[in-house]
Amino acid sequence: MKKNDWIMVAAVIVIASAFIGFHFFGKNSGNGWVEVQVDGEVYGSYPLHREQTIEINDTNLLTVVNGAAEMKRASCPDQVCVHHKEISRNGESIICLPNKVVISIVDGEEPELDAVAN
Repeated sequence: MKKNDWIMVAAVIVIASAFIGFHFFGKNSGNGWVEVQVDGEVYGSYPLHREQTIEINDTNLLTVVNGAAEMKRASCPDQVCVHHKEISRNGESIICLPNKVVISIVDGEEPELDAVAN
């Protein structure tokens, strides 16, 4: 390989590292929302900046602390959702299949309702 090839490879590695670092270590805005869905229906939306505990249909317990959401308790037998790491970034989710509960992070301002017309 020539000298210019090595420079190009190094530049690509530096740029890729910058993108990966920004994605994983970039500061969360704290303006996100936790959207809770049960059986495909929106159960509620809660701000990430407010510490709270949310009881979901007597089957799951969700906590929001320090800008992150975590499933603390679930009545399902496998407990996969309880062992999942806390979520705080746009697009992350925790899913409890037996109880049909989906917890998602929505970035930005308060979620707006939208409708689909047939």
